[in-house]
Amino acid sequence: MHVRMLPAVLAALALLLTGCGGDGGESDATIRLRFQSLAWQKESVDANKELVKEWNTTHPGIQVEYVQGSWDSVHDQLLTSFEGGEAPDIIHDASDDLADFAYGGYLADLRELLPERLKSDIPQSSWQTTTFGEGIHGVPFLQEPRVLIANRKLLESSGVRVPSVDEPWSWEEFREVTKELTRQMGEGRYGVAWPLKEPVSVTLNLGLSAGGRLFRRGDDGKVTIGFTRGDAVVPGTIRDQVNTDRSAARSTLGVGGSDTLPGFFGGKYAMVPLGFSYRQQIVQQAPEGFEWTVLPAPAGPGGPAQGVSPQTLSVAEDSAHKKEAAQFIDFMLQPPNMVRLALGDWMLPTGIEALRDPALRTAKDGWATGAALAAHLRPAPAQSVRGYPEWKDKVATPAYQEFYSGAIDAEELEKRLVDDGNPVLARYQR
Repeated sequence: MHVRMLPAVLAALALLLTGCGGDGGESDATIRLRFQSLAWQKESVDANKELVKEWNTTHPGIQVEYVQGSWDSVHDQLLTSFEGGEAPDIIHDASDDLADFAYGGYLADLRELLPERLKSDIPQSSWQTTTFGEGIHGVPFLQEPRVLIANRKLLESSGVRVPSVDEPWSWEEFREVTKELTRQMGEGRYGVAWPLKEPVSVTLNLGLSAGGRLFRRGDDGKVTIGFTRGDAVVPGTIRDQVNTDRSAARSTLGVGGSDTLPGFFGGKYAMVPLGFSYRQQIVQQAPEGFEWTVLPAPAGPGGPAQGVSPQTLSVAEDSAHKKEAAQFIDFMLQPPNMVRLALGDWMLPTGIEALRDPALRTAKDGWATGAALAAHLRPAPAQSVRGYPEWKDKVATPAYQEFYSGAIDAEELEKRLVDDGNPVLARYQR
């Protein structure tokens, strides 16, 4: 009886195994990738999701799942997912967040995975932001200079010189302009509002224009902090505006950029230094008839140089399909697609060809000013510094906040940044 039953049992087993393949047929061989995006503005989310859909339609054998992440928690979330072996295949982040992940072995080296088209389309200065050691651990694709958003009527009626990218204000002239605007605007109004809830990146990136570097890499490859005259220009200017000239609003030092917009629209502040992408909120929220313009940030002797930390796309080292993940990145960053992503996020593309697109060079909404600044953007000073997130959170943020409020002086600021900061970096470089 057992012998007679065997063929039936085998047949049933074969049928069961056939049914275990989910959809069955060719889908068993489908490669499935997870893409964690940090897009958050509706236009940007829509652009990302549309590109994923277009990829999936044209690549039935390689299907990409869109996963929504958050800028607020991405570093800790990624660290947990890397250590737990659950990282997404394709990772959206910012270049200044990659160093610890790259040196920790969590991100794939993309040098042999990316096509020559993509490598040559993005300038070397941008690639420097994602180069750690010998490897390239992310593709920089969107970048955001910091600009001055100004009330056009207040500026033009004041009689001060209006700057251009070719002839920006110096930091000294900027200070004088904000004093003059404050004098003309009257009691309770200010020439500038500095939203400095996150003071570190603002200070360091704008500091490049004045010769600031702060981080220095020795012959042994290790990074230390050193405070020079160039590093003091930007924080000194801001502190003087707030505490000496009273030309900058003290009340905005602890808030984010969005929190300054109602006061800006109401004529309380003549100018607000903001990231380039804030233009979208201004277009959406400005009252009817409000006129605004985009000006370059103040500059030092080297022109309007400033540091940026581009948004990046990386591949997890643990991904079983690195080649296919890199193919998806190449698709996302074809020039027309890069333009779509830039327009969706109101930022500038890193790609040379995408940056030539007429849609990114119109005078409307300040696009032309941003495009003209692109050639002056440099890697943020902290790009490849291991331990930067901890130094920023535990040492630099409270030190700059206290300095700007007037609670500590320049000597104490330097002591905090250098003497308290170097032991933090040293721990990561043993």
